[in-house]
Amino acid sequence: MEKIGEGLSCSSKSEVTGELVYVQTIEDVINLFDKATGKICIVEDAGITTLSPILSDLTGTICTKGSAGSHLAIVSREFGLPCIMSIKFLTEDIPTLNGKTAKIVHDGEDVGILYLVEK
Repeated sequence: MEKIGEGLSCSSKSEVTGELVYVQTIEDVINLFDKATGKICIVEDAGITTLSPILSDLTGTICTKGSAGSHLAIVSREFGLPCIMSIKFLTEDIPTLNGKTAKIVHDGEDVGILYLVEK
């Protein structure tokens, strides 16, 4: 496995594996209706509410900003979803991660690490 990012672990300490999906618009969420199961969504807005219709089907959430008190972190905790906030990716081209399989791992009390399982 290749480490691709690290941030603040803000929810379930479960280790999960899923397909990465970079969500930028409401249309991206709509396209995931009935297809969100097994997905780990990457977003840039910690206050995002557009994921609400698919949260119960997701495997995990990742955000490039925010903290444990951010809306996405709070809602992820309520749904029992692993969540990494303020992730620092080792790549600058986040869209290239779309469709790749990754694993969320928690290291210690509040460190979340994202590994690429499949290139």
